[in-house]
Amino acid sequence: KGKLSFTGIGVSDLTKSSKFYQDILGLEEKGLYQDVKIDLTDGNNFLIDEIVLGEKDSEENLLILMNWPKENRSYNGLNSKIVFSVEDAKKTMDLIDSNGGIIDREALPHYTIEGGLVGLARDFDDNVIEIVQWADS
Repeated sequence: KGKLSFTGIGVSDLTKSSKFYQDILGLEEKGLYQDVKIDLTDGNNFLIDEIVLGEKDSEENLLILMNWPKENRSYNGLNSKIVFSVEDAKKTMDLIDSNGGIIDREALPHYTIEGGLVGLARDFDDNVIEIVQWADS
């Protein structure tokens, strides 16, 4: 059986994005990797910088922020979504807003999560962030 361990997203500014996710979700930096060489099977390669974020004392469900500093990449996350479960969705949405994120949908009841709340926002690179507060939170 498979188990999701990491989610990686491309961001235009590692430092700014790392602070954003740390400030709104309380994640901490687990590692910083610069100029990591990735060799492709066709003989080409590229360099990538990464910051790994996660909860204190946990090595599961890590968020990897990725940047390709020597390539002309478009950082547009509208085709992906990162989902975070939180205890207080409204407070988290307020933190996203006050830290420069964009709110697309306030944390409101949603038919897919009976008794819970769902909010949608975006970070600086338009990566979609879904905030879920389960009914038992």
